[in-house]
Amino acid sequence: MSGNFKKSISLFDLILIGLGAIFGSAWLFAVSSVASKAGPVGSFSWLIGGAIILLIGLVYAELGAALPRTGGILRYPVYSHGPLVGYLISFVTIIAYTSLVSIEVTAVRQYLAFWFPGLTKANSESPTVIGWLLQFALLALFFLLNYWSVKAFTKANAIISVFKYLVPVTIIVILAFHFKSANFSVAGFAPFGGQGVQTAIATGGVMFAYLGLHPIVSIASEVKNPQRNIPIALVVCIILSALIYTAMQVLFLGSIPTDMIGNDWAQIADKFSLPFKDIAIALGLGWLAVIVVLDAVVSPGASGNIFMNTASRLVYAWSRTGTLFKTFSKVDKGTGIPRPSLWLSFGLSVFWTLPFPSWDALVNVCSVALILSYVVAPISSAAFRVNAKDLKKPFKLKGMSVIAPLSFIFASFIVYWSGWKTNSWLLGSQLVMFVLYLIFSKYVPTKEVSLAQQLKSAWWLIAYYVIMLVISYLGSFGGGTETLKNPVDLILVAIVALAIYYWAKYSGLPKAIIDNDEPTPEEKAEAEVKAEPAK
Repeated sequence: MSGNFKKSISLFDLILIGLGAIFGSAWLFAVSSVASKAGPVGSFSWLIGGAIILLIGLVYAELGAALPRTGGILRYPVYSHGPLVGYLISFVTIIAYTSLVSIEVTAVRQYLAFWFPGLTKANSESPTVIGWLLQFALLALFFLLNYWSVKAFTKANAIISVFKYLVPVTIIVILAFHFKSANFSVAGFAPFGGQGVQTAIATGGVMFAYLGLHPIVSIASEVKNPQRNIPIALVVCIILSALIYTAMQVLFLGSIPTDMIGNDWAQIADKFSLPFKDIAIALGLGWLAVIVVLDAVVSPGASGNIFMNTASRLVYAWSRTGTLFKTFSKVDKGTGIPRPSLWLSFGLSVFWTLPFPSWDALVNVCSVALILSYVVAPISSAAFRVNAKDLKKPFKLKGMSVIAPLSFIFASFIVYWSGWKTNSWLLGSQLVMFVLYLIFSKYVPTKEVSLAQQLKSAWWLIAYYVIMLVISYLGSFGGGTETLKNPVDLILVAIVALAIYYWAKYSGLPKAIIDNDEPTPEEKAEAEVKAEPAK
């Protein structure tokens, strides 16, 4: 039987959810990856990445306050541009969030191998059979915590948060006593130039780390006073995380024993594959290594729990758009949990533990998939100013005419920086999904928006995918041909992004189609039929 979501999440709960999503496995791995890709100048990658995410976060703040919908990040593009755009964004977002859950359990297993080597294959990051079974058990635990009730989920997250935030603060304080400024010049401050910073942002774990936006917006229908609490939570989480991540990067770089740096920052990721545990051992702080490993189990575990919750809401939202089986839009009446979508999220999360065995193997793809889901927010916001002029906005963002296109340009930079190897199959898969939509067009929703209008409102996105594929192929990141040199490549990406932005803004639906989280008429009728025998 289908019911409604329950408004039981406070501002404090929401901030904990956002920070819990951000401080998952990324802080445990990313600092050494950033060091290897950019050297000391990579510290600025956290500030740049934070600024980019803050721009996008401000856009989400306006959207989330005006349209507090469960899984809103997938529903906004449907409202503004129709089911086809929503379908494409939904596909890539579900890839991102179900793989995120598996990334977190993979991180737990890799750190636990410090005490239990049998969890990971020798000279590899791949799990043994026992290691994979541990990952599966964690996924099952997340599933059960989310299956029972929203209160069980928020209480579990609040309890875990106390420990998971205390450890990073402890690390910052301890490493400050071992800081050596000479480390920042011993092998060059910017050994890989500006390209190193760009690579660190896209594939070094920086963008992967800033994951608190979607969980906050995705549970909007379950938040008390969402018009006030969503914007506050978004801004607080982004600013705090940017400051903490930057501090941790600087202190990690400054605390490395200088003789271990040598003359090559590129080797740091190999020498410190589990950076904070490894540096604690290198500094003779065995007790700190133990605490780090304990937190390495708790932090990713808590984030995995949050992402399981988010993924289920996103599957629900995809179903509500009409381009996924309607059974996934059902909400359990007693608990307010979208249980069918939770089952699918669990199944997909298990699947992602099979072909991608390590944290590094998943994070690049996941980062790009996430940013592709981010890029549509400024587009939808701009389109609503054309086709939903009467939309009430409790939080109205000043300067949106500048912030929205800028955020789209910066998001496009990140897509480009991710490189040809990643973009070729991820953007390529989006084009395949578009072709499949056309092949099965007789089954797609056309009641509110005709297929012709859906195509008219979606051509900008297809063009964006194709052009970004071409630029990635010609670029100098991730296997590109290096035909385009810096800064010509970035100028070209900016021009293309700006042109696509204005095309998309004015190619939205003639009038936005906006629904709510109430059960559909079909769901109400089905519920009444099921209730009749009990009368």
